[in-house]
This record gives sequence, C-alpha cells and structure tokens, in this order.
Amino acid sequence: MLQQTIESVLQGDEVPTELVVIDQSSAANPKLACLKTSRVTDIRYIWSETVGLSRARNAGIAAARYSIMAIIDDDMFVPTDWYGALIRALVSAGERAVVTGRVLPTEAEVPGGFVPASVPSDVPATYEGRIGADVLAGGHMVAYRSVFKTVGGFDERLGAGGEFPAADDNDFGFRLLEAGYQIVYAPQAVVYHRAWRGKGEYMPMRWSYGRGKGGFYSKYFSVKDRHILKRMIWDIAQRFFYFPHRLLRDPRRACGDIVYVAGILCGMAQWIIMRADTDCSSTEENR
Repeated sequence: MLQQTIESVLQGDEVPTELVVIDQSSAANPKLACLKTSRVTDIRYIWSETVGLSRARNAGIAAARYSIMAIIDDDMFVPTDWYGALIRALVSAGERAVVTGRVLPTEAEVPGGFVPASVPSDVPATYEGRIGADVLAGGHMVAYRSVFKTVGGFDERLGAGGEFPAADDNDFGFRLLEAGYQIVYAPQAVVYHRAWRGKGEYMPMRWSYGRGKGGFYSKYFSVKDRHILKRMIWDIAQRFFYFPHRLLRDPRRACGDIVYVAGILCGMAQWIIMRADTDCSSTEENR
C-alpha cells in the first residue's frame, strides 16, 4: 500500500520537490529504499526502528528540508490534482493557517471492509478559536514549518502505536486553535482512504479510538476550564441518545459506540494513573 501511495503522488499534475517516506516496518524495504522517479521529486526513504504514528510524523517533519510540508498516511492514494489543490489552499490561507481536505473511502477491499473515519463534506470552512468538534485530519494536512516550531509536533503518547492509540490529530488541532491558528477545510483537495480493514477489526478499532480520545480529554481536563469537560460529556451523551435508533438501523455501529465510550473511560483512567505516577516520580526526584 505504501508503494501505491507514493506512486499516486508521483503521478500528479504537480509534484512535491521532495517526498520523505518514514518506514517503521520491522525491517527496511530494499525496493522502497531504491525507488526512483523521472519527476522532479527527490524521494528520501528513512527506515526507523521507532513505533507509533506520531513518532513517524515527527520524524518526517524533522527530516523535511523545505518550508511547506504536506502529510498523508500509507493507506491512501490521491488523484492527479491533489497536491496542487492542497498547496494552493495553504498559500491562499497564509502562514497562520493549517489546511486539511476531504477524506473519502474506497470500495471495500475485503469482506466487510471499512475505514475508521472519513470527511465527505464538499463545503469549504474555516475554523478558529474554541469549537466543539475535531476538524483536522492528521492523515491529510499541510502546514508551514513555522507552525510546528510554534505549536510543537504530534504528541507521541497519542496515535496508532502509542500508549493511547488515537486522537493525535485531535490533540494537534486543539493546540493549533488554542495558539490562534486557523484550520482551513479545503474540499477541493481529496485523498482516498483504502477500506482494507476487515469487519473483525471494527470493534477493536472503536476501542482504540475511544482510549485515545479519553487520553486526549484527560490531558486538557481542568476544573477551572470546563471546555474539554463539556466536549467530553457531549461526545458520550450523543452516543447514548442515538443508541436505540442506531441499534435498529445499524447494530454494528450502535455496539461500536458503546465500545467507544468504554474506551474513553478506560483511556481517561489510564492517563490519570500515568500522570499520577509521573508526579510521584518527580516528587521523589526533588526530595
């Protein structure tokens, strides 16, 4: 899938000056390491022994040599107009913005195949300040390097392969808005997310997403600032409110919502325990 992702980018009407590939496989891939192109793109293959999506993204950001960086994941492919549309949207929005775009699912590649999330809206939007939703797709975004210098990279505790296996983009998007940046949704930039996960992975995926979201909520929870608390309550309450309806029309999704909520509560508890252990360790070191 990674090779097909790369090929789709290189077949674009316009292509990047460099393409940084972070490979966290158990062993380096000689075929990818030697990949060449007749386009103007410099392909830089980096095999890493690290684990975790956020670590991979941070490694790619650190390795990139140019001032504008677009990020996509390895189970996606793009149409020929994708790169130009995404970059022009960022240039138009300016350095105080991060641009994200549409994420559409492909046809199922296996029986019961699905994608964890999609972003189908064709309506442009600009978000700023405190909002009640997560609007940044970490697997489809572009930003100036200066953004990462100001806000920091992705939290390596969050995201696939991390202690809390989701919500890395929720966290980064929240920090962007808190720092006064805009998140611009440009639907003319489209990526296709491949539906390669089988139906047996649906419930584990909902559990993982819930645990990641619970960690995210706990990270920012404060008795003095109830914004995150309100978001968490709404996130959980709407699952229960729609449960009877979904149970009749889409039982798998209904059950997935309950698993997701259980994951949130587990992730919150895990984050609180982890933070308590860290605080205790810091106290001991300071004695």
